[in-house]
Amino acid sequence: MAVSNTCPPPGFDARLQLTELLRQALTSVAPNHGDVEIILERPKQASHGDFASNLAMQLARALKTNPRQIAEQLVRELPASACIAKTEIAGAGFINFTLTAAARTAVVASVLNAGADFGRGNAGLKLQVEFVSANPTGPLHVGHGRGAAYGASLASLLAFAGHRVAREYYVNDAGRQMDILAVSTWLRYLELHQVSVPFPPNGYQGDYVRDMAAQINLAQGDRYVHPAGAVLSCVPGTEDTDDTENLEARLDGLIVAGKDLLGEGWAYIHGHVLNEQLTDGRADLEEFGVHFDAWFSERSLYDTGMVARAVAELEKKGHLYVQDGAKWFRSTAFGDEKDRVVQRDNGIYTYFASDIAYHLNKFERGFDKVIDVWGADHHGYIPRVKGALTALGADASRLDVTLVQFVSLFRDGQKASMSTRSGEYVTLRQLRAEVGNDACRFFYMLRKCDQALDFDLDLAKSQSNDNPVYYVQYAHARICSVLSQLDADALPSLTALALTDLAPLTHEREHALCARLAEFPELIQNAARDYAPHSLAFYLKDLAADFHGWYNAERVLVDDEATRHARLALALATRQVLQNCLSILGVSQPVSM
Repeated sequence: MAVSNTCPPPGFDARLQLTELLRQALTSVAPNHGDVEIILERPKQASHGDFASNLAMQLARALKTNPRQIAEQLVRELPASACIAKTEIAGAGFINFTLTAAARTAVVASVLNAGADFGRGNAGLKLQVEFVSANPTGPLHVGHGRGAAYGASLASLLAFAGHRVAREYYVNDAGRQMDILAVSTWLRYLELHQVSVPFPPNGYQGDYVRDMAAQINLAQGDRYVHPAGAVLSCVPGTEDTDDTENLEARLDGLIVAGKDLLGEGWAYIHGHVLNEQLTDGRADLEEFGVHFDAWFSERSLYDTGMVARAVAELEKKGHLYVQDGAKWFRSTAFGDEKDRVVQRDNGIYTYFASDIAYHLNKFERGFDKVIDVWGADHHGYIPRVKGALTALGADASRLDVTLVQFVSLFRDGQKASMSTRSGEYVTLRQLRAEVGNDACRFFYMLRKCDQALDFDLDLAKSQSNDNPVYYVQYAHARICSVLSQLDADALPSLTALALTDLAPLTHEREHALCARLAEFPELIQNAARDYAPHSLAFYLKDLAADFHGWYNAERVLVDDEATRHARLALALATRQVLQNCLSILGVSQPVSM
């Protein structure tokens, strides 16, 4: 296949062009190794050119030849191209390529022609991203916020890369934690009626619990009031707050008392607190710019028999055994540290059992990949879930789990506590009110998700170049400001700018900015492959730095029309890539600051 010498052709991609040239040279130099992967990287030092390839070193062992000699042969066999200004061999055998000025600036036209689609891929897989999925037992805190920001950015990134993405929230509306919230609310309700039942220290104690108790009192009056003696008759042990096992047993006793004494009233209280917290969490996330396609109920797994079916299938395949009346899954056979109970001796299924059923349900919905975003404390849960899927005959490699580390929030130099049970937490809503959605979304992306994050409130609120989100948004606003200085008649159309002569872009800062823009499509591919939306935040900081450096060194609106149009084209291309990248991260693009 011949490569055209015309440079740059419409939609020119320097990396693809160089890859094809090297592939043709490889066919001549080593015809039996034509399937070798050709890797092109951008050198860290500008003096080493625009791209470098280690192809010669990849071939050295197979060809039993010095890599520099192979590099020389490859360079000799490279087809001629008007897009290459210089080719050099460096070090042990690297091939360095320096592009012509026209090839470097060709990306400007590509961005302006593609617009919001610049960098968009066509990967085409059907993916599900399940994230946040916090127990609806209290307001979302800043830790949940990081999982929300990461999951939403990841889903948007995967969609931009061309995948069909379904965003899902798993609602834990069954199980003990919801029972604890219900009984905590009931006890606060009893307090309103002067019924003295010691409130358990391991119950939910936030003000929101008292608020829900007041709501129930307003709606139901004294309908759910029972004497303290009746309540405490179901509670074992003593009020020893140093005995964890005793405290948990007493809490379970209070739950039993609530269910026995209230009857249908328990379902009312349970439903009320679930609805209140779920509605609050949904609104909080919507305000944060985090949206879901589905809210999947854990209870539905029981109502439809999915949990019973999954456990029965494990038993049928010989992966369960009975011990002390409980059914255990042999998870150690699949890499777990110990076997796990799926059904207790009282017949109640464990949370693990419902999780198995949920993931089986995901697989049955036909996703090519299922991506779970979990808190770092769930690390040990991965092998048992994958093991159960394997035991059921499913392909566990279709499940990927990303772990989000904890957030430490610092205000006035003090680290804030975030305990949901005690009520001593900083909510996501409070954080957003203090620093704004944009700072929240961007700052959550300033570390890889599996690294702990220290959230600096002072920096997030500052309007200075030290604040990365301010610095990036300011680049966008600056470009808008330049455009606002032009009369409508003086501003060429995007179509005209896409066709403008870019030859006046001769300065090194302009070429560096063009090179940064050209990195964006590959960035999207790599970040989507690695589930790494944080790399977009890093890229935005670099792109903003390149733009500010150029803007401060060169005037855009110069008298010479050819230079003015070329620089306007570069500025608009930069604005477009800023918009594309910030949109994926859920960060706004202000036109003035």
